[in-house]
Amino acid sequence: MRIEEEIKLDYSDVLFRPKRSTLKSRKDVDLNRTYKFKYSNFIWKGTPIIASNMDGVGEINLAKKLSSYKLMTALTKQHTIKQIEAIYKLKDLPNFVALSCGTNLDSFTRLNKILKKYPKFQFICIDVANGYSENFSHFVSNVRKKYPKKTIIAGNVVTADMTQELVLSGADIVKVGIGPGSVCTTRIQTGVGYPQLSAVMECADAAHGLGAHIIADGGCTCPGDVAKGFGAGADFVMLGGMLAGHREGGGSIIKEKGKQFIEFYGSSSEEANEKHYGGLADYRSSEGKKVKLPLKNSIDKTIKDILGGVRSSCTYVGAPSLKQLSKCTTFVRVNNQYNDTFGKI
Repeated sequence: MRIEEEIKLDYSDVLFRPKRSTLKSRKDVDLNRTYKFKYSNFIWKGTPIIASNMDGVGEINLAKKLSSYKLMTALTKQHTIKQIEAIYKLKDLPNFVALSCGTNLDSFTRLNKILKKYPKFQFICIDVANGYSENFSHFVSNVRKKYPKKTIIAGNVVTADMTQELVLSGADIVKVGIGPGSVCTTRIQTGVGYPQLSAVMECADAAHGLGAHIIADGGCTCPGDVAKGFGAGADFVMLGGMLAGHREGGGSIIKEKGKQFIEFYGSSSEEANEKHYGGLADYRSSEGKKVKLPLKNSIDKTIKDILGGVRSSCTYVGAPSLKQLSKCTTFVRVNNQYNDTFGKI
């Protein structure tokens, strides 16, 4: 046993230090990025925010809407071939959708069937809660051999060593985050995790040194957190809770006392296991919770709020583009992020 004494930080532990800027307006900030990925050599252009592959977020109707803003969606692992057909024919949408799979045979077989019928999908998201197993690295390597020209996302991890391991195994993009999500209880249930800001900084440094990219997955509660993820070096930021609760995400609407709600739950929750796998296996416990979110209408307002916040962050630190944000970033440590006299936002 040993203890690492160095302080690790979450998004709420820091603020951007403002700097002189020549920008006249937020509208002058360019949020588009162009990436060429290490193994696939695929060139992607868009605003690098991704909807998480969670029920109510990684859904087809949400993907259609986000793609109109050049944002990506990681679809859940449960979509059928027939459902996916609905988006395959839409112009450019296959470049803004990641097909998700786990490491079991059924999940991989489903992925192979989809890609055989719809080969234009470019992104594969290999998604497990614990990316530290040797089996996971081997699986990523095997998928790379089978699909040399696909862009592979793999995770989740939170440390530099395993980021490098996954990149060397064939991942173009490593997904970073264990336990920071709004409906994730991994840190409570297992005592495992890593403060997200520090995880992003350390994993970005490791991936970029090898010519690969990372996704900051989880922990964002507001547009400022999204900007902090990019400021810390993330190439993409993945959002779950911030994009949940909208009509485009589907789900049953619950009416209580004249108000409307939608359920949102973690991918490792009892509810998710019951819905997709027939219940929790005897050898595991729930690592997610279920909440009721007030029903939001169109997701357009939420998207514009997030993008507007990131643009504003760039203007405060003098970054003319999202690409320049991390180079212009200086974080200051804080004990309090904002004044909540009249309640939390």
